Amino acid sequence: MGWAETEFQTLDLGDERLNKRAVLLAERLAEKPMASIPGACQGWAETQAAYRFMAQDKVDWEDILEPHWACSVQRMRQHRTVLCLQDTTELNFNGQITQGLGPLSYETQRGMYLHPTYAVSVDREPLGILDAWMWAREPKDAEGVRAGVKESLRWVEGYARLAEMAPELPDTRLVYVADRESDILDLMVKARDLGQPVDWLVRSQHNRALPNGVRLWDEVATGEAVGEIRFTLPSRHGQPARAIRQHVWVKQVALPDRLGGTVHATCVIARETHPPQGNKPVEWRLLSNREGVDFDAAVALIDWYRARWEIELFFHVLKNGCRVEALQLSSIERIERALALFLVVSWRIARLMRLGRTCPDLEAELLFDRDEWQAAYILLKKKIPKQPPRLNDIIRLVAMLGGFLGRKGDGEPGVKTIWQGLQRIADAVQMLRWTREAQTE
Repeated sequence: MGWAETEFQTLDLGDERLNKRAVLLAERLAEKPMASIPGACQGWAETQAAYRFMAQDKVDWEDILEPHWACSVQRMRQHRTVLCLQDTTELNFNGQITQGLGPLSYETQRGMYLHPTYAVSVDREPLGILDAWMWAREPKDAEGVRAGVKESLRWVEGYARLAEMAPELPDTRLVYVADRESDILDLMVKARDLGQPVDWLVRSQHNRALPNGVRLWDEVATGEAVGEIRFTLPSRHGQPARAIRQHVWVKQVALPDRLGGTVHATCVIARETHPPQGNKPVEWRLLSNREGVDFDAAVALIDWYRARWEIELFFHVLKNGCRVEALQLSSIERIERALALFLVVSWRIARLMRLGRTCPDLEAELLFDRDEWQAAYILLKKKIPKQPPRLNDIIRLVAMLGGFLGRKGDGEPGVKTIWQGLQRIADAVQMLRWTREAQTE
């Protein structure tokens, strides 16, 4: 079976024709992630069927994602620790005539919000989507008040859903990881009251007052650091990669819960020393329920937090590689069904990139079918090997078709060249299969 047939094998939308349509549409969108729906489909009949699928009111987006959720859990069973990354991104559909959209950061912008839970291993292998919130904001009233559910609830609900999942994974420890916006006491109290079935690790936003009257960050960073770490900060937002040296402090603290009790937490502060002139020092302040006040425990928490970048990479694939903000559908419900498929497609692209780096010697046919990897060799005018090649070899060939130069000092390809290369592979595979069919007639 192809990757989509495997991932959606247990799909049950109440009609076998809908099941087959969802699998085929996932394959088409994965083959040409940057294309529009008509551009990804092969012909007018497929395009019409795709739009009819999006219009199926009896199909919820959760139904489409359910088999992927189940596959994600199975992949998680293979790991002792899984990082469950949470974050929110806004999808801007401004200027499009779509029913059900709401305001974004600016009240005049129209769009919706997406908040997934993205599971990765401690080695940053993407394991899948576990959960998602999709919603459109209500407009503010005359007094500037916005109706609807309090949006911060998504952080607490995200933890609660992981807590419900934890008994299914008795040999895997789940770690909820999120950025500053999740630094809310309601989340920490919820975890405490549930007995910490899932660990949590959040970036501290509030310099809270402790029971002794001292502020949290001052209390932790007082005295000698427990050690120093060094790493390379990847390039991002136009800033080149650079070497980072940070001093590390760690201390267990008791945070008042505003209910007369306390929440016990470990606070880690990692502060850059001697940043290059003109660069803002990189400083992370982390809070976690995990106990441990030694250097090794602090370094583990820092490494896990740094893995949060994977969800930013995932959003990059979703919004720029799959161009979901270019979807032109008539209602937010239809957009949600399309997003359910694109979430899986984006996960697959990110997974290909990461496995090509962390598991380079895997056999390529575990993730590509034979026509796909042979097409890569044909397009680059290379001799096709008799045995299936390594995964890393094929990932690099695909990326070269997408603009990756593959020079000695270029390192490993990123997601952009991979998603661009996949589109060329899809056209070549279609040609190979048509030629094979023509020869058998």
